[in-house]
Amino acid sequence: MSANHAGSKDRALEIIRAAKEAGADCVKIQTYTPDTMTIDCGNEFFQIHDGTWKGETLYRLYNKAYTPWEWQSDLKKEADELGIDFLSTPFDRSSVDFLESIGIDFYKIASFELVDLPLLKYVASKGKPIILSTGMSTLADISEAVETIRENGNPQLVLLKCASAYPAITAEMNLKTIPNMSKVFHVPVGLSDHSMGSIGAVTAVVLGAKVIEKHFCLDRSIENPDASFSMNPGEFQQMVRDVRQAEMAVGQVRYGVTQQEEPNVVFKRSIFCVEDIKKGEVFTERNIRIIRPGYGLAPKFYEQLIGMRATDDISKGTPVTFGMFMS
Repeated sequence: MSANHAGSKDRALEIIRAAKEAGADCVKIQTYTPDTMTIDCGNEFFQIHDGTWKGETLYRLYNKAYTPWEWQSDLKKEADELGIDFLSTPFDRSSVDFLESIGIDFYKIASFELVDLPLLKYVASKGKPIILSTGMSTLADISEAVETIRENGNPQLVLLKCASAYPAITAEMNLKTIPNMSKVFHVPVGLSDHSMGSIGAVTAVVLGAKVIEKHFCLDRSIENPDASFSMNPGEFQQMVRDVRQAEMAVGQVRYGVTQQEEPNVVFKRSIFCVEDIKKGEVFTERNIRIIRPGYGLAPKFYEQLIGMRATDDISKGTPVTFGMFMS
């Protein structure tokens, strides 16, 4: 959801309902205030100079984007009643304590907080599953974060490949990292997707992603800091359909004839008589051919058959089978 509630609790509740209807399994919010994220300072260090939020200070941006804590218990209750999982991203110890007080079941850690090892320790100590985004992180950064979580007794971890740009461009998503990350860290891996459209999500699923995170809004015309790179319900619903189709298409390693293919096996090529052949007549390249359908001998026997003699009269259009020839 992020900032897509645009300051309205009713809209936040509506987003949860729309997400459920669109096929989402979870809805995620963020638990912070401007003061838990930064300080109210306008000097150059706290100004945003480029990108979607150019011209804002950090404090002003977070003041526009945050989800009031007094809403969050009711948002969770709505999700629980609808049967959609509810989680949040905490940004400091006080937000973790608050989320514990409302009975949160699992946590998301944002890419920018991956380096906050004290926060990771505190979240890990709660013993609940953690989804950790890895945008902007080196392999060493990720290793240190994963080790910190595991050393604090929590093996319940999912990593998300992420390009921390808003919106992210396709050329910098590097989704091949997903299977590699899973192999290196022995955890499920997914994608935190800030790109436009669903091609990144579908491709990630083909590469083994187990979790897809997308920003979700009711309508991009509702002004807020995250609207421009969020999916509306119709787009999200189409992505879900595409992802489910991709999962089925990936399937499993399998060779041979599938159930659906069985009726078509007869249309493979095989060896047929293409002229009337008399008993004792020699098989030649003119009177036998490799053609469709597949009722005759396999084409691999064709060269051996050339020069053989027919054991009986054979009519044109008859498949060649064992017993019809002799040397």
